[in-house]
Amino acid sequence: MAVETTPATPATPATPVWNDPTRPATTRVAALMDAMTLEEKIAQLYGVWVGASDQGGEVAPHQHDMEEAVDLDALLPAGLGQLTRPFGTVPVDPALGALSLQRTQARIVAANRFGIPALAHEECLAGFAAWGATAYPVPLSWGATFDPGTVRRMAAAIGRDLRSVGVHQGLAPVLDVVRDARWGRVEETIGEDPYLVGTIGTAYVQGLESAGVVATLKHFVGYSASRAGRNLAPAAVGHRERADVLLPPFEMAVREGGARSVMHAYNDTDGIPAAADRRLLTGLLRDTWGFDGTVVADYFGIAFLRTLHGVAADWADAAGTALTAGVDIELPTVKTFGEPLVEAVKDGRVPESLIDVALSRVLLQKAQLGMLDPDWSPVPAALRGADADRPEALRGTVDLDSPANRELAREIAEKAVVLLSNNGVLPLAEPRRIALIGPNATEATAVLGCYSFPMHVGVQHPDTPVGIDLPTLYDSLAAEFPDADIQVVRGTGVDDGDLSGMEEAVAAARGADLVVAALGDRAGLFGRGTSGEGCDAESLTLPGAQQHLLDLLLDTGRPVVTVLLAGRPYALGRAVDESASIVQSFFPGAEGTRAICGVLSGRTNPSGRLPVSVPRRPGAQPTTYLGARLAQVSDVSNIDPTPAFGFGHGLSYTTFAWSDLTVETGRASTEGEFTLTFTVRNTGERPGTEVVQLYLHDPVASVVQPVQRLVGYDRVPLNPGEARRLRVTVPADVASFTGHDGHRIVEPGDLELRLSASTTDVRLTTTVTLTGPVRTLDETRRFHATFTQDG
Repeated sequence: MAVETTPATPATPATPVWNDPTRPATTRVAALMDAMTLEEKIAQLYGVWVGASDQGGEVAPHQHDMEEAVDLDALLPAGLGQLTRPFGTVPVDPALGALSLQRTQARIVAANRFGIPALAHEECLAGFAAWGATAYPVPLSWGATFDPGTVRRMAAAIGRDLRSVGVHQGLAPVLDVVRDARWGRVEETIGEDPYLVGTIGTAYVQGLESAGVVATLKHFVGYSASRAGRNLAPAAVGHRERADVLLPPFEMAVREGGARSVMHAYNDTDGIPAAADRRLLTGLLRDTWGFDGTVVADYFGIAFLRTLHGVAADWADAAGTALTAGVDIELPTVKTFGEPLVEAVKDGRVPESLIDVALSRVLLQKAQLGMLDPDWSPVPAALRGADADRPEALRGTVDLDSPANRELAREIAEKAVVLLSNNGVLPLAEPRRIALIGPNATEATAVLGCYSFPMHVGVQHPDTPVGIDLPTLYDSLAAEFPDADIQVVRGTGVDDGDLSGMEEAVAAARGADLVVAALGDRAGLFGRGTSGEGCDAESLTLPGAQQHLLDLLLDTGRPVVTVLLAGRPYALGRAVDESASIVQSFFPGAEGTRAICGVLSGRTNPSGRLPVSVPRRPGAQPTTYLGARLAQVSDVSNIDPTPAFGFGHGLSYTTFAWSDLTVETGRASTEGEFTLTFTVRNTGERPGTEVVQLYLHDPVASVVQPVQRLVGYDRVPLNPGEARRLRVTVPADVASFTGHDGHRIVEPGDLELRLSASTTDVRLTTTVTLTGPVRTLDETRRFHATFTQDG
């Protein structure tokens, strides 16, 4: 595990125990705690929201309408646990931001008698959320890649950038499973399947942690299952849905990813707020799963126990309730864990033992990061050897948008583009006249999610340059087809309902050989966008007048290539059947338009697959492919939830044949495994990648099951005519579910294994049989059906 400094030298006899790196970390932490006052202990359990100085001076406390002004001079003598988003609060040159953080850390260390620095955290949901840092595709695009290895490499690159400027913790990944696509934060999720979310999310955790950055799993748990897809609404889930759909990604990321932090969710489930749920944060997370890291509050989440949930009478009550549940750190700033908590401990309302439990975890993490070592330095790697006395000379010297980062962003964006439909018009062969029509045709930020720096912070600073190169769809289309005559017409806005440009759009379409309709979302926060936190949708109709525009373009009779830059799937009406082609991207990042145009030209053979189903009707929500039999189309309801394009769907410019399925092991005990082999061949004329998906169907179970659920997948790159033999090992554990008594079990009986190109495209099936008694699983269960490829 990477740490703050080079390996520490042995301590001298005068070195305090807590600064002695030759002693066990637990011994050091215990000694430090024994020496601390109550105020010093509690100071390590909260942070202060700050903004770095663009002049390289110390950070300035950030003011928010949900907090009071913070006096650093008054706070720092007792110490400070965390610094909240020094880079992600205002635009700041990365080198000067690093200098600002360095100087602030030096001040913090000098002010408290133990010399303990603060742990700095930042958002990193789609890249380091800092001015000038690479904007990678959003997590929904990670899911579309079905490629954990590439996501792991991306996260490692993000982690290295964070560490280089002095950041210790990243607030990612989001492991919420999509339950209702109307929810505004769908773009932040990895998809609607817990296995896909778990495997991709765990890869991200592994990458971030490999760079020495503490990964933070969020939002634990149930946030995405809110009623009607509304942000911060109560979660309407039962025990089994929680256990079998919402929790597995977190368990996988804890057990296999090594995540060192978890963030509680905002929601309440059956009347219990996540921040007050001891059975969740202590009983399950720690006692059952063995998690030994820190639990941090989602921003203002502890105060919400009083203001939104009504389960705390005052700030001290909120603090004591959260500590009792298992929350260790209040973020983003001091509110309930400050003076109210000090007074509550002194008057006996909150036992000091709760403080000690949380503090031990916080200090242990700082010890692991090298922050208690005698040679710890506030100087980050990016500034080593730099002249801190000449701040302006540092400006522009730290590159957070390197060519290597951009190449990685391009690779992910290309793997994430999903070709939904194609009547043969794609790939385009030297088109002469293209009408590029729609609100996202020339909007540079149409590729960015709401937690990218330009959309999250930059919009509040319109006079500051965006800080990174963001080619528009027009820019990339013109570069991809330099000989084409491209006419650009806006048509309508993303959500303004403006119809004044419709006539011009239709005229441009009629005068072109091909129409590219650039549609989708605008990311934002709390109603300022059509996708993002607090930007929930009433239905899954395209925002504003975009569907009307699309229908008018289809009426022209010209071939229409519908291109979506969006944060969620939308019902596309007639376009599902009448578009010449539909290309889906989910906020694909800074290299996104180049990736899309590479698919349009055929320079890239698309291999993205849907991480969420695309609905056929805008009002058939909430629904996901994980529905049981009663959730399918039926004769007793007039609402048909059948998707236009199912989970896992995606086309290629080549064709693949699946054949020769052999069941090597078709019977196994409830603690055994099955083995299958089959062949995938590229039967087309160009190289391509098939994404093999394995679904499990349990025809008879003691508890109602989804009709099918993903238990494994693999990307299979093949040249024309090339074939590979794939072997799949399927442990009985993947057939487990939560039984009547609340325990996870594997039952004997027949199972159907479906080797599929999507939930709606099954290629090979076989029935296997589990024998023996019902088996109860523990936390050592196996998560994966594993694939191996033979040439």
